[in-house]
Amino acid sequence: MKNDKMKQQYRINEQIRVREVRIVGDEGSSVVSTRDALNMAREQGVDLVEISPNANPPVCRLIDYSKFLYQQKKRQKEMKAKQVKVEVKEIRFGPQTDEHDYQFKLKHAKEFLEEGNKVRAYVFFRGRSILFKEQGEVLLLRFANDLEEVGKVESMPSLEGKKMFIYLAPKKAGSAKKSQQARDREAAEAEAKEAQKTQKVQQTETEKERPANGGLFANAKISADALKKLTEEE
Repeated sequence: MKNDKMKQQYRINEQIRVREVRIVGDEGSSVVSTRDALNMAREQGVDLVEISPNANPPVCRLIDYSKFLYQQKKRQKEMKAKQVKVEVKEIRFGPQTDEHDYQFKLKHAKEFLEEGNKVRAYVFFRGRSILFKEQGEVLLLRFANDLEEVGKVESMPSLEGKKMFIYLAPKKAGSAKKSQQARDREAAEAEAKEAQKTQKVQQTETEKERPANGGLFANAKISADALKKLTEEE
């Protein structure tokens, strides 16, 4: 069915009824009469395929039509494979979610956003817990703030029935703004690595300056000093 639909998109051979066409190929392009183009196609054992009917004159190629359709289908398949499929992942909270559960769900939400998915987080109010809707709003705002490096808020918390939602979308790669805390942590780690590297270099230089048989020389020096002292005492 798809092949039949694709075939209807292009006119070939005698279906092309304009006076002249532009033939394109690996060696360039040229404008010729449609009759001459058809003769060229017959001589080469291929088809005259109109690929751009709205051009002036229409653009055609000399190619095997079956091969042309296969190439078009393959190209569409490759383009479809390159398209990123964005999914919406849900994160559910209670109005009184404990810290351990919060951190667990925060970790998963971060992974979802880093993978390019959207996140829909909500607080579900069961029964009389709807009285704590302000608490739920604070929870969702904290959630969004903790994910500011990887996600951006698409809509602020809103109550829909017994659920309060917030929507987050992934930030583009390289555009995530790091928090001050993250920048300070990275700076401290870099400083520690640099200090460790300097210490290692100094240790290596000290070892190079020390003679291979430094222990023997040290013992010999001590023995000589002791002998000299003993001689002086005598």
